[in-house]
Amino acid sequence: MNATRQQRLDQAFCRGTSLTLENPSYRHSVRTFMDELLLTDLAGGDLTAEALGMKSSHARAVILAREGGVAAGLEEFAFMVQAHGVGVAFEKKDGDAIRPGDILLRTEGEEATLLSLERVGLNLLQRLSGIATASRCLQRRLSERYPGTRVVGTRKTPWGLLDKRALHLGSGGTHRLGLGDAILIKNNHLALLASREEEAAPMAIERAWKFRGESAFIEVEVSGDNAARASAQTFRRLQDEASELYPCLLLLDNMTPDQTGAIVDMLRRENLWEHTLIEASGGISESNVEAYGARGVDAISIGALTHSARALDLCQRIS
Repeated sequence: MNATRQQRLDQAFCRGTSLTLENPSYRHSVRTFMDELLLTDLAGGDLTAEALGMKSSHARAVILAREGGVAAGLEEFAFMVQAHGVGVAFEKKDGDAIRPGDILLRTEGEEATLLSLERVGLNLLQRLSGIATASRCLQRRLSERYPGTRVVGTRKTPWGLLDKRALHLGSGGTHRLGLGDAILIKNNHLALLASREEEAAPMAIERAWKFRGESAFIEVEVSGDNAARASAQTFRRLQDEASELYPCLLLLDNMTPDQTGAIVDMLRRENLWEHTLIEASGGISESNVEAYGARGVDAISIGALTHSARALDLCQRIS
């Protein structure tokens, strides 16, 4: 039982290293998603380029930053345009800090191709860079005062694994990559097991424990002290019996910082803290994230990082 708290948290929520184009599953996901975006955008061809007679002449372009942030999506952008015969030279790499005026990459190819791929390519780069920038900003703010707390995303990810990759590049946690890689027991699951949450939660954990070898973590959502205590007691017993510190989490959703802190204090008093990681979620934003960090939670999940991402201001310039 020698896994540290941080190691268990990283095992559970920080798994973005698998999201590379060398991973066949991720590569397939990127190709499928980008092909669909291009199919929609180019279903009728590029009428403007055709009308202006832009076909096979050679051209060069650069992708420029018009504001500072974190670069993300460069590898995926290159993967997309290279499939259409465009050459790419990187000036920055994914995860790099960028400043206004920086060139992220250079491209070279037929005029019509550079023009027809421009909007989908910029959408990709701007969205992923925006997510990465927001993630790094929040994580740095927390790390200065609460280094044990991680900012993580949620499954509110319109662009799926691409959004998860952007979170990772911005130093944020990925949380679950999909329904099949971890066990997250929510209130609707509990409602189908028993009428009282403090009875349903231990029952659910007992069932889930048998599947821990297939799961990055087991987490249960609780709404009050009694269910939190019963869940944590079950987590402690199961880990002691198995002689392993496995990632077991309580999800405290839509609680105030004071409510969250009260549960954390109870777990510490009752010797349940070491066996249980804490995630705070729901209604957390840039304005109150530090209040939750101050309560000693391990992870703060923020759906707005992906479902309301602000695009970073980038542009393409052709010569």
